[in-house]
Amino acid sequence: MTVSIFNDVIGPVMRGPSSSHCAAALRIGRLARDLVGGDLQHVLIQFDESGSLPATHTSQGSDMGLFGGLLGWEAHDERLPNSRQHLIDNGIAFEFEYGDYGDAHPNTYRLTVCGEQESHTLIAISTGGGMIEVTSIDDFDVSMDGGFDETLVRLKEPASDDTIQTLDCELLAKELLADHVHVRTSDQNVMLQIQSSQRLEPSTLQRALPWDSPEPIVRLAPVLPIRSRPNADIPFQDCNTLTSQADVDSKPLWKWAVEYEMQRGGLTEREVLDRMIEIVQIARTSIESGLNGTEYADRVLGYQSGGFRDKLQSGQLLDAGALNQIVLYTTAMMEVKSSMGVIIAAPTAGACAALPATCLAMGETLSLSDEEIAKAFLAAGLIGVFIATAWSFAAEVGGCQAEGGSAAAMSAAALVTMAGGTTTQATGAASMALQNMLGLICDPVANRVEVPCLGKNVIAASNAISCANMCLAGFDPVIPLDETIDAARRVSERMPREHRCTALGGLATTPTSLQIEKRLQQCGSGCGCSAAQPVALNAKATVST
Repeated sequence: MTVSIFNDVIGPVMRGPSSSHCAAALRIGRLARDLVGGDLQHVLIQFDESGSLPATHTSQGSDMGLFGGLLGWEAHDERLPNSRQHLIDNGIAFEFEYGDYGDAHPNTYRLTVCGEQESHTLIAISTGGGMIEVTSIDDFDVSMDGGFDETLVRLKEPASDDTIQTLDCELLAKELLADHVHVRTSDQNVMLQIQSSQRLEPSTLQRALPWDSPEPIVRLAPVLPIRSRPNADIPFQDCNTLTSQADVDSKPLWKWAVEYEMQRGGLTEREVLDRMIEIVQIARTSIESGLNGTEYADRVLGYQSGGFRDKLQSGQLLDAGALNQIVLYTTAMMEVKSSMGVIIAAPTAGACAALPATCLAMGETLSLSDEEIAKAFLAAGLIGVFIATAWSFAAEVGGCQAEGGSAAAMSAAALVTMAGGTTTQATGAASMALQNMLGLICDPVANRVEVPCLGKNVIAASNAISCANMCLAGFDPVIPLDETIDAARRVSERMPREHRCTALGGLATTPTSLQIEKRLQQCGSGCGCSAAQPVALNAKATVST
């Protein structure tokens, strides 16, 4: 599964406190809904008791996202905070179970979905930043990330080994005009997993399938914005392959990012730029919304960015140059996230503020157009590609070094690009920024993605601007980016579960944190508090274009 800047790194456009909980769960829910053709009546949701989800699925948005997905919604749907009630109103029953299932990944979802005529099981993992992998359907091992139209066809009767071996997947894919056909087996049962770039017509299936009367066909619609593209000629997937080219500095990092995404997504250069310009504009709107003020009952921190803005404008803060504007925008974006407003996971919801705040604030300082800012976002996106390919953005896997560390690395590369630096300087700044955040734990206070997440986003942004300037001045990052990513991965493997987004260690277990959590439990059901809606307080703030 080849990483896409728009699928895996900068996106999705979403609501909710956590992309690995809310957006990923929503995508899993939509695929599970498709298993029963949208005719959903009951769902059993099971989590491994040793994973992260038993302690966090309510407060960090897994329930909110999953219920929205089971209803067929998008990740930015304004109804998401009330998805639990909508599920009940639609007559869909649900129950949770925790058990010892032996799941290796801490973000594993086990769903049993039942309709009027059929039931199915699905196992999927949230891999970070809203991305997912479905690993099992009805006890058949599969691998799907939501980038294809998936068609599942089961043979009615058990098949012999000879029958299985005679299935020519390559020929069948050609006849179906599909991208891939996989034979999946469970004991002697056989299922074809057909992956295609468009929905297969029933008549085409009936003509090409190697049997006359298959079981009912299951179709799963894609859930990613950029479709999977088989046999794409990807120019590089790690930083070393890029920087070892003799002409690496003949183009800025954003141009290499465009070249990558053109091949990955089958897009033109103009299409890549236009998609990212749209993301820049969404980010600006989100920050303006935060500066205008939001209220939400079920959160730790209230509206604080307005006070920072007022003190900044009246000259009562220390002169930190552009960094003060970056801090202002970072706090505003985090307040939008905690009030269930629209944000962009960049690369995650928990670390959504550092990159857009840094790029938009510095873009104002440098008087850059949206297209120039979008180029910086693209440079950041390519750094994220290298991280996601080799490791993870999920705090459940790598602590906050995976979220805030990645955001810092991406932001540093973006800033170098905005300053006209070379690809070598941009990747060096990314490495330096990530080095500075190795070992950072994830310990959300009151089991909400706010504290110390706000401060860590500010740290990521501050770290990024420092590293960008150092590399522009010729400082040596010493350790190449790929080696730094691998070091972070190895650190994460030694990080205890308590420090990887389980709310079982660090600041999360302080007396004050526990008191706040108890208080917030009285306002509603987790982050989806039905009585708590975003409310504009001061509709005057704008972010310069």
